[in-house]
Amino acid sequence: MEVRLEQVSKRYGQKLVFENLNETFESGKITGLVGDNGAGKSTLLRLIAGLDTDYTGHIYYNGQPLSKPLYQQMTMVFQTPYLLKRSVYDNIAYPLQLRHRPSAEIKQKTDAMIARLGIEKLAKQYAHKLSGGESQKVALARALIFEPELVLLDEPMSGIDAASVSFMEQMIQEYAREYRKTVIMITHNARQAEELCDRIVHLHGASTGGVC
Repeated sequence: MEVRLEQVSKRYGQKLVFENLNETFESGKITGLVGDNGAGKSTLLRLIAGLDTDYTGHIYYNGQPLSKPLYQQMTMVFQTPYLLKRSVYDNIAYPLQLRHRPSAEIKQKTDAMIARLGIEKLAKQYAHKLSGGESQKVALARALIFEPELVLLDEPMSGIDAASVSFMEQMIQEYAREYRKTVIMITHNARQAEELCDRIVHLHGASTGGVC
């Protein structure tokens, strides 16, 4: 899914976050969104996700304004995982259940995802009681299991162990490459941005610039 911003501006009261932002996030690419604290990275991601509609300008998804069918092709993973107070299995299966996929498909895909994560022994545990790294892996698995066209990542690998970071980086890269999906991710990790992303966009508050 291509995401195109045209003259997008955002304010919080009298505070201008960014102004007249024009940017295109290419389909099938991983784009890193970097910048200082307060530059508006999370705000921009929320606008693209349709979670904040109080802005001026236009955001297009494959050339179209946001609609319910397009919204259902998107997912977002936050820095703090929001997991249901249910089992790991139920959390990962939830997006498929929400989209009324056949029971056999739900079981097959959920079992395969759990095996890929290597967390078979955790499948019946309550997800909200997992460690930070395991919680984030479950949150990412839940986000990817229905194969969304657009994946938005708000620093989901911040503050977790190195092994979990490496695993999630590989999972994101394989997903984007294998399925040709669009990923936009916020990161403060320069190494991660350089190695994982096809392109880096620098956000500088009220003025922005994209750098390949």
